[in-house]
Amino acid sequence: MKLPAKPGALVLVAVLLVSCNISPKARRDRFVNKGKTLLQKQDYARALLEFRNAIRILPQDAEAYYELGVAYSGQGDLGKAFMAYRQALTFRPKYVEAQLRIAQIQLASGDEALTKDANQRLKALVEDSHATAEVLNTLAFTELRLGNMETAIQSFEGALAQSPGELLSSVMLARAKLSQKDAKSAEGILMKACGDLPQSADARRILGEFYAYQGRTTEADAELRRALRLDAKNGLAIMDLGRLAFAAGHNQDAGEMFKRASSLEPFKSAYAAFLYEAGRLDEAVREYERLSKDEPEDRKLRTDLIMAYRLTNRAADADRLLEKVIKSNPGDTDALVQRGEIELERGQFDLAEADVQKVLKLKPSAPEAHYIFAKLNQNRGLTLLYRQELSRALQLNPALMPIRVELMQNLVNTNEAKAALALFESAPPYQRTLVPMLVQRNWAYWSLGELVEMRKGIDQGLAQEKTPDLLIQDGLWRLRNGDPTRARAVLEDALKLNPTDMRALVAIKQTYMSQNNSSMAVQKVKEYAAQYPRSASVQNFLGTMLMGSGGRVDARKAFTTAVEIDPGLLDAEMNLVQLDVADGKMEDARKRLEKVVTKAGANLTARRWLGNLEEMIGNHNKAIQHYRQVVASNPEDPQATNNLAYLLSEQANQVDEALKFAQKAVELAPTRPAYCDTLGWVLYRKGLYSSAIPYLERASADSESIVWKYHLAMAYAKAGDVNRGRTLLNAALKANPNVPEARIARDVIGAPR
Repeated sequence: MKLPAKPGALVLVAVLLVSCNISPKARRDRFVNKGKTLLQKQDYARALLEFRNAIRILPQDAEAYYELGVAYSGQGDLGKAFMAYRQALTFRPKYVEAQLRIAQIQLASGDEALTKDANQRLKALVEDSHATAEVLNTLAFTELRLGNMETAIQSFEGALAQSPGELLSSVMLARAKLSQKDAKSAEGILMKACGDLPQSADARRILGEFYAYQGRTTEADAELRRALRLDAKNGLAIMDLGRLAFAAGHNQDAGEMFKRASSLEPFKSAYAAFLYEAGRLDEAVREYERLSKDEPEDRKLRTDLIMAYRLTNRAADADRLLEKVIKSNPGDTDALVQRGEIELERGQFDLAEADVQKVLKLKPSAPEAHYIFAKLNQNRGLTLLYRQELSRALQLNPALMPIRVELMQNLVNTNEAKAALALFESAPPYQRTLVPMLVQRNWAYWSLGELVEMRKGIDQGLAQEKTPDLLIQDGLWRLRNGDPTRARAVLEDALKLNPTDMRALVAIKQTYMSQNNSSMAVQKVKEYAAQYPRSASVQNFLGTMLMGSGGRVDARKAFTTAVEIDPGLLDAEMNLVQLDVADGKMEDARKRLEKVVTKAGANLTARRWLGNLEEMIGNHNKAIQHYRQVVASNPEDPQATNNLAYLLSEQANQVDEALKFAQKAVELAPTRPAYCDTLGWVLYRKGLYSSAIPYLERASADSESIVWKYHLAMAYAKAGDVNRGRTLLNAALKANPNVPEARIARDVIGAPR
């Protein structure tokens, strides 16, 4: 007998039958609509599942792929979003929204080629009558990135015509007009935005910021207060009012504003920062401590607190806090980076390197860690590795303009100006119009002697802002073009902006020297130093000028004053060492160098000089110790390497070890005759006469030292060519028979005394 079906089973069968009757498109629509609902709730993970289900039903559904891209964008995964939008275009080539989103991702990349592609993509949309406000805005941003100011303005104007209440378009259009020195038009654009958006606090705030930038503080204050009447919690407007009050010297009003801002989430440390700027340092630290205690997991607040400790000379407190944080969480990369920076400043290079290595192991793509590594290598004198790490940081984040500027500067300083120009050209387009980048490009042109291009760059920069760098470049350009009087006037303007900029002072000296008026150059520097008696750098510069003109007594006074003003000014200390040696005060020079080395153990120049001094005095063992320390810290130091090799061979009789260092010195500086002589002489000491001859010949080709000719004469004789050795010996004896090597060579070759 057949059993009756269970009621539940009948319902299930009915549901399945009904489901089978639902079309694939209807099922797809349910998934897409549910996904869109989840997008509105910012539940991107679940939205992704719904759109994938829709695509499984209809694999060629452009809209589902587009919405999938939106969900990926919400998660911050722009790579997958890009691919999803591209897939949408595969099935619907004229999908306007997908084209727009792809262009926006390309623009955000900062890559010039992608920005150009985005620009063409957006222009095609405009030509196809899809010139929406968002399309025109995005197009305008690509034009700005590519340096096309006029077409960018046209696009922003088109966006505003489409959507008069679009605040971003108004702001960007006003900024573009300002860059063209058209403040009146910029003001009109922002006032119109306020009229189009009467309830927008941000529109009023931006107009207030414009007035503040123009120095119209009364109008700025009025607009910012209007913004707060529209939105009492507009943190940016509150901050702006605080800055206005602080600039006007109304510290009480400023403090109230910054305290009010600090109650809002994005501006929690505003009041603490104000206290620091107002010189109330202890209160500032206490405020940072309170904030960090209230929110111990907030890394930004903790970073600010550590910086406050450092700025108020409370290094021990900073150390304790970092130690505590890292002990509780060894993987806290922010704390490790900050501790690495502190260790770097202290010259604790091994400790800094250990911390940075930990960061890179946890977070290999951290550009800040690579930057610290770069500075470590720079301090160690490892120029190539320094550049490599700067380049790596830029690869990880091409938008890091300060690192690009630093790398360009280093390339120019090491006579690689063409490489610096190539680095400029590889920068994101929007950066190439900024003053810091223009300044470095100008220095590259100066180095290459391309004065026409440099002039264009100077004028382009000065049209934006008068900075000491641009004025110094202007002065040097005029000086090279035969106008020392005008050059001097420009350089004096640079000094007014930065009274202690030694580059300007050096250039002013050159304007007098170009007119054969060295006495006036010295006099002007003396007058300038009298105006700034508490500037250590100015006093040090005066000392170098006086030392160069033979005034050693007055130079010593200037250097001593510089050190008294700034005990950390090592240049002045080293200049005093030179004076001590010139005056025969070897013990004073040694004590001074020992003080420098104690104070800054990483100062390899001081350590090398100390080795030179001990060698001059005859303390060879101490000299060897100092050279060893220099070479251990910087194996690429050719001078210390060579000196160590020579002393090991001549004084310590450690010829095998000496050979290793002598070969390294010649490898580092193959054209230096002194280093070739050292290597040749060490090979001679080892009995390798034939191998020694090529190096000794390279050294003897230079007339710097007669000793090298005696060395070569002995090598010839020992290698079996006695006649050639005797001929060279006789020539050397005629030139200078009084060096110790003359007697040694006579004994070796058998020449008459």
